[in-house]
Amino acid sequence: MRSQEHSFGRTQDWIEMTRSDGSTGAVLPPDTAGTHSHRLGIIAVIATFGGLLFGYDTGVINGALEPLKEDLGLSTFTEGFVVSILIFGASIGALVGGRLSDKFGRRHNILLLAIVFMVGTLGCVLAPTWEVLALFRFILGLAVGGASATVPVYLSEISPAERRGSVVTRNEVMIVSGQFAAFIINAIIFNVWGEHDSVWRFMLLVAVAPAIVLFVGMLRMPESPRWLVLQGRDDEALEVLKQVRSPERAEAEMAEVHRLAEEEKLSKTGGATDLSVRWIRRLIYIGVGLGVFQQFTGINSVMYYGTQLLGDAGFSANAAIVANILNGLFSVLGISVGLYLMNKVDRRKMLLGGFALTTTFHLLVGLSALLLPDGTVKAYFILVFVVLFVFCMQGTIGPLVWLMLAEIFPLKIRSFAIGVCVFALWIANAAVALLFPPVVDALGIAPTFFIFVVLGLLALVFIHTQVPETRGQSLEELEDRFRKEYS
Repeated sequence: MRSQEHSFGRTQDWIEMTRSDGSTGAVLPPDTAGTHSHRLGIIAVIATFGGLLFGYDTGVINGALEPLKEDLGLSTFTEGFVVSILIFGASIGALVGGRLSDKFGRRHNILLLAIVFMVGTLGCVLAPTWEVLALFRFILGLAVGGASATVPVYLSEISPAERRGSVVTRNEVMIVSGQFAAFIINAIIFNVWGEHDSVWRFMLLVAVAPAIVLFVGMLRMPESPRWLVLQGRDDEALEVLKQVRSPERAEAEMAEVHRLAEEEKLSKTGGATDLSVRWIRRLIYIGVGLGVFQQFTGINSVMYYGTQLLGDAGFSANAAIVANILNGLFSVLGISVGLYLMNKVDRRKMLLGGFALTTTFHLLVGLSALLLPDGTVKAYFILVFVVLFVFCMQGTIGPLVWLMLAEIFPLKIRSFAIGVCVFALWIANAAVALLFPPVVDALGIAPTFFIFVVLGLLALVFIHTQVPETRGQSLEELEDRFRKEYS
């Protein structure tokens, strides 16, 4: 999440990846190496600081929460509220961010988001009460959601088709790397300054640095050529293409940019009235189910509360915050494996295998918490099973759900339908974040993870009975197939 948390913009990115073989567009001259390739690499590095901030700001609370609770006097409910309010903000930011980037431009939106990241971070750092902290966490959530809706779109629109997948997936990797970095920095700061009541403020403050890099860097970056074409600014679009393509390729690609811009316009003509069509309703039901069950694996209960979970399992405060780094490491390793496997294994097999594995590890965590005596052995058993759960989740369900959301919807309804599904996903994410602390406090670790087992079994039934296979078929073929099967 990672948060698997990730948003509408990330899904738009997967849409672009599915088109990247050029099968539906013109045959273009190869994009030969040159200074433009270096320029594209710099753009990708700078823009993906938005993904890094997404990951850091969602992951930093993991280690900051214990000292924060003591400093501001949080109850289990207010603890869940302070964590989840960022996710509620992100659900709104994802919806609004996409509209703002359509109206004012991708680059302009990323610059604005960098400022919001800075304001939100500084507000959290200086918050005197939990209410003020929650307010600025909500503002930070707007930036997180906005980044999720803008950065992947910007990267996909500025990259050549044959490099689009590799360029855009850097944002996926940067999100989980941001969480991993947060876990490492939390551990370092806590072990150096852990005796200070306000140590959590230092952890949060670190996020200002990448926000400044994002803002300063994006001042020198170009606008998306496709957005410029949508605004009728063809000359400017061509100048941007000449910065990131070979001269021959830039001229030839203008027609392709126009075609994709027209497709984008078409993708936004659908709306709520299309819900009267039975097969479209069925697809949205499948998409919402995929998004909600992805979050009901509880991945973000680990990414937000992993340090506390390990503390409850039996680790000391110092040991828990260090051990939690393994969750971040295996999240990065998992997403790397998942991105490799996605186009080599059937979608349904990968989803069923992923949910079977995550549900098994939930069961093992619950049984370890229930049956093993308190002590070091119990703590390490729970750590191992939680880490394996994170790896399996990020290696299968995490990235695959985003890809399938991009594949199942017809072009006309795609923008609206993905918006509905991703909003449901964010709300499910927020619900888990809000409820996890009071449920663990009331029931304990074992019953809480047994609840995840039940949800995992329901997910397996849902995927087996409802989710279609989509690998190896074009978007047009899938649309024709679903129209026939679900009408």
